[in-house]
Amino acid sequence: MNIKSSILLRVRVAFLLVVLFAGAVVYRIFYLQRIQGDKWNKMAEQISLRYLPVKATRGNIYSDNGSLLATSLPFFKVAFDPSQPSDELLKKNLDSLAYLLSKTFKDNSAKEYRRRILEARKDKRQYLLLSRAEINYQQKKQIQEWPIFREGRNKGGIIFEKVEKRYHPFSTLGYRTIGSVDETEKGTVGLEYSFNNQLGGVDGKALFQKMAGSWRPVFDGTEVKAKDGLDIETTIDVNLQDVAESALLAALTDHNADYGSVVLMEVKTGEIKAMSNLSKNPEGNYWERYNYAVGSQGAVEPGSTFKLASMMALLEETDLKLTDTVQTGNGEYKFYNQVMKDHKPGGYGTITVKQVFESSSNIGIAKLVVEHFGKKPSEFIDFVKEMGVGQPLGFQMAGEGKPYIKSPSDSSWSGISLPWISHGYELKLTPLQTLTMFNAVANDGKMITPIIVRSVRKADKVVEEFEPRVINKRICSKETLANLRELLEGVVERGTASNINGTHYKIAGKTGTAKKYVNGKYVNQYYASFAGYFPADAPKYSCIVVIDNPKNYRIYGSDVAAPVFKEIADKIYSQDIDVHKEYQPAVAYQTEVFPVVRAGFLPELSMICNEFGVSNHEMADDEEWVKTRLVGKSIGWTANKVKEGLVPDVAGMTLRDALFVLENAGLKVRIEGDGRVESQSRMAGTRVSEGSEIKIKLG
Repeated sequence: MNIKSSILLRVRVAFLLVVLFAGAVVYRIFYLQRIQGDKWNKMAEQISLRYLPVKATRGNIYSDNGSLLATSLPFFKVAFDPSQPSDELLKKNLDSLAYLLSKTFKDNSAKEYRRRILEARKDKRQYLLLSRAEINYQQKKQIQEWPIFREGRNKGGIIFEKVEKRYHPFSTLGYRTIGSVDETEKGTVGLEYSFNNQLGGVDGKALFQKMAGSWRPVFDGTEVKAKDGLDIETTIDVNLQDVAESALLAALTDHNADYGSVVLMEVKTGEIKAMSNLSKNPEGNYWERYNYAVGSQGAVEPGSTFKLASMMALLEETDLKLTDTVQTGNGEYKFYNQVMKDHKPGGYGTITVKQVFESSSNIGIAKLVVEHFGKKPSEFIDFVKEMGVGQPLGFQMAGEGKPYIKSPSDSSWSGISLPWISHGYELKLTPLQTLTMFNAVANDGKMITPIIVRSVRKADKVVEEFEPRVINKRICSKETLANLRELLEGVVERGTASNINGTHYKIAGKTGTAKKYVNGKYVNQYYASFAGYFPADAPKYSCIVVIDNPKNYRIYGSDVAAPVFKEIADKIYSQDIDVHKEYQPAVAYQTEVFPVVRAGFLPELSMICNEFGVSNHEMADDEEWVKTRLVGKSIGWTANKVKEGLVPDVAGMTLRDALFVLENAGLKVRIEGDGRVESQSRMAGTRVSEGSEIKIKLG
């Protein structure tokens, strides 16, 4: 063979080998991808590495006294690696395990669980989610003791996947205010949403390897540790929240209303102690769907509660006096092309400015505003806005509705705008914005922003603290303020809210009833409200109640909203000893002759008098507890009867005797000072309710 033929042969052999090699590679690729593809895909899943987020634990939400309102609790999903148990272990215990799974989760029969486990084992699957249901820690402990599972992860194949769920210890109480989170642990509404950045923390990340169907962390030093969320301390009082919610629900049910809202605020601090919003669902039940107290859907024409702002402008900007009179006529009065009506048939005739407010005369207030501001309406609107009503409060919760007060520069301004604005139409306010105005009157003229979160904390350390912002240091003069408080008290004593008068404490407030504007016209549906504060002579709480579209023939704020206010106020008065006036005994004790003995246990007092040679006279009836009475230069004993279920009179007693009598009467006693009892906060003879407190002052 010559050289040329030899070279050609070698080239052909080499080419043939290359073709064969290429064909082998193509075949191998086809074989690996098509024939063994599932096998290698599963193996890739077993050994794959990936950086995954490490969830931060969400912070807690607390009430004003440290009670938990929302927290995250660990729950678990139950999975199984059917390849781990031995044939003997599985055969012996599979029926028992399937029965327990079916009985616990109730989503499949025992037969179906058995089939699923055997099929997964046959397919050599290493991960089988047994149920979509999540179990708590106690259930996890029980499941760990089941047949097969008691052998642990390696021999028994049990897999617990931890998940965190938001838990509300007080169930649905204040649910919409507290808020909720979605599946990604992000707040969706309420405080959970508004403070999501603080509560959510910062997720970490770490290298994970997929093993046995689940991702396991690989601690290689590159992991970034998660920063757990911070806690928030709210101003919500759980007991007062319950009181407000219960009273609102009862009223909504009674009046078959569409929705209602209650906000209770502490006057001096601006702290929201309760906020409830209930609306009717398609089934006719009431639930917390939307925060009408704060949100834009709750910004509506307030009606007569706005007359407070109108009267403030009149008293502050003019020389009007409460004793001046207004001719309101027969209950109808025409402003340009529109007729305004008072709710009293036949009208009020000629009445004083004070009576205009107390009786809530639309015509009276409108005529006064038009008379003094008709030629300069911008001055009236500017006064209202400068007072602090025209802008959002900057409330801590997201989604605050923007107030709207029509201005003379608006294209929709007309000749009837000013008289209609004066009694609460052609403007929009949320209940919280209206309450802020009333709270300013109660707070000596100082308007402040309400707050619902006191602080952000990390354990016991305060990270951020919140205080109310001052909107207006003084909304009006002291003289005007005194007149306004007199008017608000008069509404309850003699006016439209006289049905809630007659309590042991004074209430001040204003009723409101506004027709609703639907599809471009006013219809016979009403928005009833009452806003005010109590006790009127030393205000501690302000409150607003709104009820939308009440039915069953009662539509006015006095009939619908005011009774809810009173129910809430009564319950607070019975629980909060700080709003009680100190009880002062009617008879002052004389001290010239016998300054030590005032009242107490008769056998002991009589023995002391006899020991010191002081003449004393026992009573005819047999009473153990007595008070002293001077008879010349001797002591006479007057019966101080202690009756079951009634508050005893302990004035003049020693602390030991007072504690004995009061605690036996079922009262919790708070003590101030030292010496003998000078005064007590609860009047003697009033009924003792369960858990009642009494404060005694010693001196």
